[in-house]
Amino acid sequence: MGVKLGHEVGYSIRFEDCTSEKTILKYMTDGMLLREFLGEPDLASYSVVMVDEAHERTLSTDILFGLVKDISRFRPDLKLLISSATLDAEKFSDYFDSAPIFKIPGRRYPVEINFTKAPEADYLDAAIVTSLQIHVTQPPGDILVFLTGQEEIETAEEILKHRTRGLGTKIAELIICPIYANLPTELQAKIFEPTPEGARKVVLATNIAETSLTIDGIKYVIDPGFCKMKSYNPRTGMESLLVTPISKASAMQRAGRSGRTGPGMCFRLYTAYNFHNDLDDNTVPEIQRTNLANVVLTLKSLGIHDLLHFDFMDPPPAEALLKALELLFALSALNKLGELTKVGRRMAEFPVDPMLSKMIVASEKYKCSDEIISIAAMLSVGNSIFYRPKDKQVHADNARMNFHTGNVGDHIALLKVYNSWKETNYSTQWCYENYIQVRSMKRARDVRDQLAGLLERVEIELTSNSSDLDAIKKSITSGFFPHSARLQKNGSYRTVKHPQTVNIHPSSGLAQVLPRWVVYHELVLTTKEYMRQVTELKPEWLVEIAPHYYQLKDVEDAGSKKMPRGEGRAQ
Repeated sequence: MGVKLGHEVGYSIRFEDCTSEKTILKYMTDGMLLREFLGEPDLASYSVVMVDEAHERTLSTDILFGLVKDISRFRPDLKLLISSATLDAEKFSDYFDSAPIFKIPGRRYPVEINFTKAPEADYLDAAIVTSLQIHVTQPPGDILVFLTGQEEIETAEEILKHRTRGLGTKIAELIICPIYANLPTELQAKIFEPTPEGARKVVLATNIAETSLTIDGIKYVIDPGFCKMKSYNPRTGMESLLVTPISKASAMQRAGRSGRTGPGMCFRLYTAYNFHNDLDDNTVPEIQRTNLANVVLTLKSLGIHDLLHFDFMDPPPAEALLKALELLFALSALNKLGELTKVGRRMAEFPVDPMLSKMIVASEKYKCSDEIISIAAMLSVGNSIFYRPKDKQVHADNARMNFHTGNVGDHIALLKVYNSWKETNYSTQWCYENYIQVRSMKRARDVRDQLAGLLERVEIELTSNSSDLDAIKKSITSGFFPHSARLQKNGSYRTVKHPQTVNIHPSSGLAQVLPRWVVYHELVLTTKEYMRQVTELKPEWLVEIAPHYYQLKDVEDAGSKKMPRGEGRAQ
């Protein structure tokens, strides 16, 4: 439209709002549209809503479907468009009261799809060999390889560099560009640079390149048929990222990436038989494999009380809903009748996980809200704070351990990182020296500013109490008390409430220290069940902070092998 961004056309994402009173066209994430419902349940200020990439079936998209379907029934003036490239249109049409279906022919070029004759034993090796074969035998055009994560991409990059070096000048230049979420920004931008004359680019990507970004000049796609998928076990409260086969819809989407600028080829490293018989048609919707605490809190604060009968397109497992209700009750966001409490209403204002928002709300009592929002901001940026390049791992680890002096625990270490960066006046140079990702820190700063604004909204004063580490740890425990664990004789840990064996993640500052009691941010399953972001706590805090959740004997029993008595009292 040729206007200044943020005027007539603007956007709004979780921790950044670039719109003004003039805005008539607003781009936002599905999560943000969901938050718009909190302030405006009938979306009166919108006349057209378009939900794109509907086939991805993210958590927010699925809840939005239920809400917009409801609105469209009593607002005939609202135009609602649900769009997607690969979609089971019939199913969606039935769900939205048999809405009309429009098929818009794409501008895609033909893609030639090749399967392997026999299954591959090692898909990583097969992908590397295939990309070198393409490089040597096929006409110009860049290659896109789909791998499952950072580890695999780094391995593939090493091997490719090694093999192309061995061939020397016999082959044309091959430029290797990795792309994954934890890569520093300046390296991420490399994938978009045009390929020099006479060279070929090979992009090693996670499934971020399936829909989120389009790279020009890609002519060949190599698809090993796997991705990392988040799955959640409500019984244990455990989220795991596991490598799983992709769905047919994803495979089609991946193949299509090669036909954007001209005819392309897709090499699938699995057999046609596998494709037709072993892959699911569609990816399992996120709502059926995730922790629902956040969903339940959002829906409750929208005034939707009967969650079991909410009109989901694909309902989540009842057990996961119950677990979420139980957790919110433990965090005192809901009362015995399942109604929102005052605490719950405050928690719903923060666009973060309920345990994090409880930690923020509790910081008012311990007068350390200033420190707690810094910690919350650092936690919500995830695991991409520390950068650990392959060739300088020792330096990077030493730099990281400097923040852990005095065994303060990972949460306080994150706080130290943030405060040190702030003291250097947010210097980029300081980040390089300490192997810290500038982009993540800037993001954490934006998140922190947002949280500070929200504190004002829920009338919590911004108070600092940096000398009293116990107060800060008590605030953390107030939100994360369901995540507590006690050291066992063999050096592993046992979670207190639903006993299972867990370990401290090797990247944690407490991995060598092994305190008797810890509280952790999340459990991840890689080679073992690991606790991420761990802080030491005193067992009496649990009884003080959550008397309705932990009785004294739970805390005492956690040391002995027998199960705590009174399991199931919370239900």
